[in-house]
Amino acid sequence: MPEPYLRPCGWSPGQERSQLTKGDAGDLEDLFRPRSVAVIGASRRPGSVGASLFHNLVAAEFTGVIYPVNPSWASVGGVRCYATVEDLPETPDLGVVIVPADLVAGVVDSLGRRGTRSVIIISAGFKEVGGAGIRREAELVEVARRHGIHLVGPNCFGVFNTADGVRLNATFSDTLPPRGNIAFVSQSGALGAGILHYAQVQRIGFTKFVSVGNRAGVDENELLSYFGDDPDTRVVLLYVESLSQGRRFLEVAREVTEKKPVLVIKSGRTPLGAAAARSHTGSLVRANSDRLYDSLFAQAGVLRADGISELFQMAKVFANDRQMAGPRLVILTNSGGPGILAADAASRSGLTLPELAGTTVGALRRILSPNASIRNPVDMTADADLKTYRESLRTLLRREGDALLLIATPTGNTTARDVAEAVLAGRAGSRKPVVSCLFGLTDLSEEVARLESQGIPNFEFPEQAVTALASLARYGEWRRRPRTRTPHFRVDRTRAGRILRAAQRAGRRELAEYRAAEVLQAYGFQIPPRTLASSAEAAGDAAERLGYPVVLKIASPDILHKTDVGGVALHLTDRGAVEAAARRMADTVRERQPRARWGGYLVEKEIRGGREVILGAQRDPEFGPLVLFGLGGVYVEVLKDVTFRLAPLRALSARNMVGSIQGADLLRGVRGEGPSDLPALEESILRLSQLIVEEERIAEIDVNPLLVLPRGEGTVAVDARIVLAEPPSSRSAPRASRRP
Repeated sequence: MPEPYLRPCGWSPGQERSQLTKGDAGDLEDLFRPRSVAVIGASRRPGSVGASLFHNLVAAEFTGVIYPVNPSWASVGGVRCYATVEDLPETPDLGVVIVPADLVAGVVDSLGRRGTRSVIIISAGFKEVGGAGIRREAELVEVARRHGIHLVGPNCFGVFNTADGVRLNATFSDTLPPRGNIAFVSQSGALGAGILHYAQVQRIGFTKFVSVGNRAGVDENELLSYFGDDPDTRVVLLYVESLSQGRRFLEVAREVTEKKPVLVIKSGRTPLGAAAARSHTGSLVRANSDRLYDSLFAQAGVLRADGISELFQMAKVFANDRQMAGPRLVILTNSGGPGILAADAASRSGLTLPELAGTTVGALRRILSPNASIRNPVDMTADADLKTYRESLRTLLRREGDALLLIATPTGNTTARDVAEAVLAGRAGSRKPVVSCLFGLTDLSEEVARLESQGIPNFEFPEQAVTALASLARYGEWRRRPRTRTPHFRVDRTRAGRILRAAQRAGRRELAEYRAAEVLQAYGFQIPPRTLASSAEAAGDAAERLGYPVVLKIASPDILHKTDVGGVALHLTDRGAVEAAARRMADTVRERQPRARWGGYLVEKEIRGGREVILGAQRDPEFGPLVLFGLGGVYVEVLKDVTFRLAPLRALSARNMVGSIQGADLLRGVRGEGPSDLPALEESILRLSQLIVEEERIAEIDVNPLLVLPRGEGTVAVDARIVLAEPPSSRSAPRASRRP
């Protein structure tokens, strides 16, 4: 298993919440496998939450003991009702609380004093309503912490576990899906209720479900860790609107995805830092928050779905525990049109349709009619009979591809039931994933149920089936990836630290560019030969020493984007051009930004050739150190062709960053151009990752552009910007790193 991410000290003030309300993930057995449950607020009033939840516990045939607690009733559902928690004949393993918000903390305190260690708070009226609700939730958390209670909620929908030895339904849903191997965590109670209805209709089985509500205690991180080790769970699904501890989530997810798939719907857009962006990197992080989540999920092996329907399409193929050895898909159909649609969807989804081998074509010719199209997709035509389905399927599974999609429209020659039986017979003995798409105007529920009970998921439309298989292929690629480590380069930390400390002592928020370049140079970046000049004449002298052509830049700590104010002159080939450009630049800058402090000119040897990219890093309030990579230059915030990863990076992550942007082919070489120096680019990304991790005085870094020279010639940091973090005295104390 790859090593976990490191969490640099001080990266994220306030993100380490107290663990006393949660404990270790392995301690959640009282939540999912209690021997006794007390429902505080159980009711006989029809339509009430207390009545519904108590009824659901009984109706699910919970294997333990249920205690209703409510001073208003002598019995609930024919079970003796107790007036208070103190009156219970034994300590319940699990308490479910459904009382007015202002009474909840007192009830939890009573449970804690009895020794109960897991509590589900259904009641609303806490942080979600603001004002007094925030104070009530803080009091509730303190009570739970004092007693070491695992707290789920408040304002949640409940928990269930369908295991035969438990059969716990501590939700107020009147619908419980069948038993399966999928665990689901939802931040939205209403969405959770809808999903349970949807899952029942779609015959999707669950092992466990948790609605976390306000996440005052147990959150998605503890649950993900628990489900990662849960033998009943094969697939973990999550609906999240935000991440309570973003880096912690990705650390845990990376470990869990080594064992089983994690599928996520991430809705909403959380601001990633309140301070105004002072760099391209900061601006791009905020403008691309959704792409940021995509990148970080990919780094942890988490598969992201676009919606509920897609989430469960993906879950269907994973629940059958069949893996794809690669991206090659074979399509078998009795109708050409749906096969073409599936082929188009495969191309969009990253799957490939391999050309059939000659021996396979010969075998199929002996099976299919002369009118059949024997290429991939294989079109058997509408006159295919049961033997044709069965033998074609056997032949393709034995010889071709990594997965097979069967598309069938029942015709006069065959019924849907016949097709289902033929498919099961043809699939027998193969471990390759097979999915079906049965079209029909009549009810196909019986045939679909027959296929799915035998591990062949069915989809309404070919595109859905392809999307699901593409997620299966991506997960297989993740599991097969090479394991690399985080490299550590020998750098001059003393020199870099001296520059950063001096700037902080001087009260600066940003380094002058030539100082930022020195920090990069201390970390192994190549920079152009350069000189700081105080006047036009001094700039001319510097250019003579450096040799032409040169680049002239304004040097001012107040000018962040030099090009916008006329602060850059390129391709200067003699002294006269340098001095004239310097004088024009001074006039233009003073006109456009008259209050900017004057620092003279930076004269650089011009580097010819190469591709412009941007490297960036930021100490993010939610995720800690992040690294950005994309196409660079003055249009970077327009093109937004960027990707992100958490630092510190492994070597494979740097390689994946380079390959994941849309402009990757430009770096590989196009239209007769040679390739760029990709190994040197990957090393530059890794060195920047090391810099942002090791130097906590840095808040943001831009290297834009970084010139990537032709293969074998390296990279050059042409322009750099470093924004300093707030002094340590104004930040929260560093927190110790902890292995997930």
